[in-house]
Amino acid sequence: MPPDLGLAEVELLGRELGEALRPGEVVWLEGELGAGKTTLVQSIASGLGVAEFATSPTYNLVHRYEGRRGPVFHVDCYRLRVPDEAAELGWERLALADAVLIEWPHRAGAWALPPTRRIRLAHTTDPDRRRVEVIAS
Repeated sequence: MPPDLGLAEVELLGRELGEALRPGEVVWLEGELGAGKTTLVQSIASGLGVAEFATSPTYNLVHRYEGRRGPVFHVDCYRLRVPDEAAELGWERLALADAVLIEWPHRAGAWALPPTRRIRLAHTTDPDRRRVEVIAS
């Protein structure tokens, strides 16, 4: 069973993961609303050398940040009503990034870039802890 982590531990995990990601990796972040996907993205981005605070791109769908090796894209597919709406997100450009972090990837269907890692977050009975599972693809 995946471990339950405190929020500070989730942030540390994200920074360490960001530091360890190889150029071109695609990370899928899965979990229900409020599970901590965007918080984890913020710490992964920090580990990738992104100086600015990563915010949720729920309304813009894609945010671009500059990391120490190049662009880092944060994609949030939550607002997609059907997968074909993902066709307009410019996946070809995203595939050339240092890293692509995708929340709600299943909503993009076949358009979503295949993951090199998947992270599943889930609520626990303690509101200050999350169950976190990291899966290499």
